[in-house]
Amino acid sequence: MVARHDLTTDPGLQEQLLQARRGTAFFARKLNELTDAELDGDSLLAGWTRRHVVAHVGYNARAIARLVEWASTGVETPMYPSIAVRDEEINFGATLSPIALRNLFDHSAVHLSVEWRDLPEDAWHHTVRTIQGREVPASETAWMRTREVWVHAVDLYNGASFGDIPASVLERLLRDITGSWAARGTDAGLLVKVSGTDLTFGDPDAAVVVAGPLAGVVQWATGRGAGGVTAGAGPVPAAPKWI
Repeated sequence: MVARHDLTTDPGLQEQLLQARRGTAFFARKLNELTDAELDGDSLLAGWTRRHVVAHVGYNARAIARLVEWASTGVETPMYPSIAVRDEEINFGATLSPIALRNLFDHSAVHLSVEWRDLPEDAWHHTVRTIQGREVPASETAWMRTREVWVHAVDLYNGASFGDIPASVLERLLRDITGSWAARGTDAGLLVKVSGTDLTFGDPDAAVVVAGPLAGVVQWATGRGAGGVTAGAGPVPAAPKWI
């Protein structure tokens, strides 16, 4: 019998899946607010129209579903054969008719949700590999999708902002980003502080201190603007490369 609810009973993982599905619903709402003609408009990402963003999010769901299938069957099914193939797929998806593009998003999101739902409890610990080559447990796929749908909902450039993203998602995202900087050593001389909290990342002796509310700091850290953040008396620098 096909399950009608998630097989996992881990409350932490259940919460992560809920956040991913909420983000998917938020992205769907912002997408559905756009007319077919508006899909041709610019997104917040340089060189990408809204069509590219929708195609990317749709194909990303399929790619993550392949990782979940890998965890379930033990048969290696990579997200993509290569980054070049992923990019070609996105460019192709951006040429689809509006109804096909919307269907791509809808159907791929449902497929991923079902793969999560039916994954046995023990399989969530099985190791899979991301497109970047990281080996992670299948449970990481919930966060991978959460990050994609919430941030790219903003990228649709249709009124969504980082202030719409749940604080727990923003905080984890900021930890991911600053952790990436630290691993690469690109945060030298830079300290990041979230106003009103004890969240501080980077070099404590830094000459440059970027500070602001959580949503503003994450917006800056993802390279999507510096509204609401400051860097002392000087200009706010561009954030180091994230991914």
